[in-house]
Amino acid sequence: MVEVSIVGGSGYSGGEALRLFLGHPQFQVKTVTSESYAGKPIHHTHPNLRSFTRLKYSRIEQLEPTDVLILALPHGESQSRIRSFLGLAPRIVDLAADFRLKNLEYYQQYYDTEHCEPKLPADFVYALPEMHRDALAKGNLYATPGCNAACAITGLRPIFEAGIVKDGRVFIDAKVGSSAAGAKASSASHHPERSGVLRSFKPTQHRHTAEIVEQLTIDEAPEVHFSATSTNSVRGILTTSQMILNQNVTELDIRSIYRKRYEEEPFIRIVKERRGIYRYPEPKLLFGTNFVDIGFELDMATQRLVVITAIDNLVKGSAGNAIQALNIGHGWPETTGLEFPGLHPI
Repeated sequence: MVEVSIVGGSGYSGGEALRLFLGHPQFQVKTVTSESYAGKPIHHTHPNLRSFTRLKYSRIEQLEPTDVLILALPHGESQSRIRSFLGLAPRIVDLAADFRLKNLEYYQQYYDTEHCEPKLPADFVYALPEMHRDALAKGNLYATPGCNAACAITGLRPIFEAGIVKDGRVFIDAKVGSSAAGAKASSASHHPERSGVLRSFKPTQHRHTAEIVEQLTIDEAPEVHFSATSTNSVRGILTTSQMILNQNVTELDIRSIYRKRYEEEPFIRIVKERRGIYRYPEPKLLFGTNFVDIGFELDMATQRLVVITAIDNLVKGSAGNAIQALNIGHGWPETTGLEFPGLHPI
């Protein structure tokens, strides 16, 4: 068994990682830390895990060497502690934003601060397996994507690789469940303020824009316009991306692009039906799963392509990518521990 410890396990991403590790046949959870809940049982913050583990939360200083270390800390904390973490495990996965960006100018622009470990991001593999499988197989340091970025990139990368986006310009709207904001309460998450909302909260300069630009860059950086909207859902992301194509194509051509790029991918599904209520991707069908559902529609009159992508933000948008990347790194089948197909109705 491979031992794994989770730093910052009381939050939503840390809790989702814990849930997946507890059900994984190759991992044994050793330690889970939380400064706020040290000494309390895991089910104090994750009641769904009651009876699945007898572990109690520990403090960070109680961490011991392990095989894999998962960092589920608030953005900015991983980089400030990374030197001590590197001595605890040969393989580390950071679920936060600290090591996602290679271009540190982007990091300073979007996070409004300088990186305190500017040489280390180059050593981390961007843990989106569909894009960086070979690097993940060879690497030991992984940085999982932001949830909005993971959703947008998987839907758009094949189209950008095909070189058919006019001027490299794309407009992306992400509709996001409340859990993407994390477990810490705020005035925006207060129930009377959040309930029933469809609230635009970051029309421009969303931090995940930088990741999307980096990961969609083929020969030159694309022009990415990204907006985010809060929804009444707890889980799930739906990105709707619009672009004008630089050549006349058909929907059959678009389907062929996706099939060629993703036909061997275990977690990517093309969803485009002629009839029924689930003709396009629907986030709620993906709750708890590691799937990415991708749909599209082409306006032949204007060559405007609309790409619709759905994920569960806590699984494929965070912990699921971490598990999938670790499966690759250890040479196991990528689907190990990630076989849950979702529920319907829900």
